[in-house]
Amino acid sequence: MNTKLDPAGPASSAVGVKQAQLAVLEAQGVTRCFGPVQVLHGVPFALRSGQVHALIGENGAGKSTLMKILAGFLSPSGGSLHLDGQPVQFADHVAAEAAGILMIHQEFNLALQLTAAENIFLGREHRRGLFLDHRRMQEEARDLLAQMNCHIDPRTRISDLSVPNRQMVEIARALGRRARVLIMDEPTAVLTNRETEVLLTQIDRLRAAGTAVFFTSHKLDEVQRIADQVTVLRDGHHVLTRAAQGFTEDAMAEAMVGREMSDLFPPKPVPQAEVVLQAQGISVPGLVRGASFHLRRGEVLGFAGLVGAGRTELMEAIAGLRPATGRLAINGATVPLGSVQASRAAGLAYLTEDRKEKGLLLGKGLRENLTLLALDRFGRWRIDHQGEARALVKAIAEFDIRARDPSVPVGSLSGGNQQKLLLAKTMLAEPQIVIIDEPTRGIDIGTKQQIYAFITRLAQQGHSIIVVSSELPEVIGLADRIVVMGRGYIAGELAGDQISEDAILRLAMGVGADRKDTA
Repeated sequence: MNTKLDPAGPASSAVGVKQAQLAVLEAQGVTRCFGPVQVLHGVPFALRSGQVHALIGENGAGKSTLMKILAGFLSPSGGSLHLDGQPVQFADHVAAEAAGILMIHQEFNLALQLTAAENIFLGREHRRGLFLDHRRMQEEARDLLAQMNCHIDPRTRISDLSVPNRQMVEIARALGRRARVLIMDEPTAVLTNRETEVLLTQIDRLRAAGTAVFFTSHKLDEVQRIADQVTVLRDGHHVLTRAAQGFTEDAMAEAMVGREMSDLFPPKPVPQAEVVLQAQGISVPGLVRGASFHLRRGEVLGFAGLVGAGRTELMEAIAGLRPATGRLAINGATVPLGSVQASRAAGLAYLTEDRKEKGLLLGKGLRENLTLLALDRFGRWRIDHQGEARALVKAIAEFDIRARDPSVPVGSLSGGNQQKLLLAKTMLAEPQIVIIDEPTRGIDIGTKQQIYAFITRLAQQGHSIIVVSSELPEVIGLADRIVVMGRGYIAGELAGDQISEDAILRLAMGVGADRKDTA
């Protein structure tokens, strides 16, 4: 594949020349192989002081591999690294950290049983004589977290923190080490819009202080907002490097996938009149109050609302994963709440928003994960492995799951391929009703387009889909009817021409909300 370097453009100026002289870390023609499979093909990449350099590409493009090489977690198979213009080889990530290069991982690198403060200072603890100075570490940790507008108690164990707050601890840990180079792998994937804005403001401060920031995100609006330079990878090849200014989101998407992305959402399916699910007065103690709604056959029903509105908790209650009160009927028959088995027997399946901790067995291969929900179809006393293998071949083709070897641990797959496997796993159980919570979190735009096509196709085949999403363009693009939640109750419902981002946000924030406690 031809590479293209476009250092000119809007960012080429005296400032750009000065930054070019301050290159801190550079990859020259880096390759990386895993066995016989080559995942990076002669990639160039340079990080400069006082600059944010964004790396974008589809899942599986090689972004995380390049980041791990620059951070010392992997060694290159070919090519070279240069630190301050001099060739360098990092023995491991500890050596890279000693050189001022830190990485914030997409999968958290935290000790769950230690406190936030202990994680922030892990490996560089403050001491007072022979003893650890816990008070000083807690005070400094509180200050670092406050910079992120995160006001958790630094004495809280990581296991007791929410996912967004865990991310804030990861970032505070890096800030405390005053990195020369900060590598951030999808840092906003689990953050709310408010938390994301706080993080981007902090990145602005780091840039102003002279830090070189390496940033990846599937949210192209963030890339356009924060980056000075953008590099695009496709299938492990360098496609282009250019100034971020003037590089539109559409142009970024097309460079990533190699095709036009104008039709991101397929035409919306037309639902039938038949109601297949009726929820009446569903309440989850302390989280959801009197929620009522219905779902029709062949419908894609959207659920929107601010983080903490109770959407996930309501869906988990309907799937039998949480204790709840109220009435749930599927195809006219009452289904007892609080029973996963009863919900599944009625034809309902739930795709969790947390595919890594709750949806997949990361240490197992594709076959074991695919058949887990439908294991009874492959033998009661002895598993039909050949039957599983045939099902996997079909699922790989149908859902376009890309893996160099089906036996590799699922944890080594890209986020997009994990999500497609989770969808294939759920559909193998042949549910009639599917709840999909955050269907494209942490997924590139090309894979998003595939997921949207899968969802629409399922609805056209007569399945009924509930999509819970924090991305308003996503829920608007997929659903013709949207239920909006706010503070634990259903604030209202929008359909057809009523649907807009403004209308959804007004309901979610309680502005003109028409609280619905009955269907």
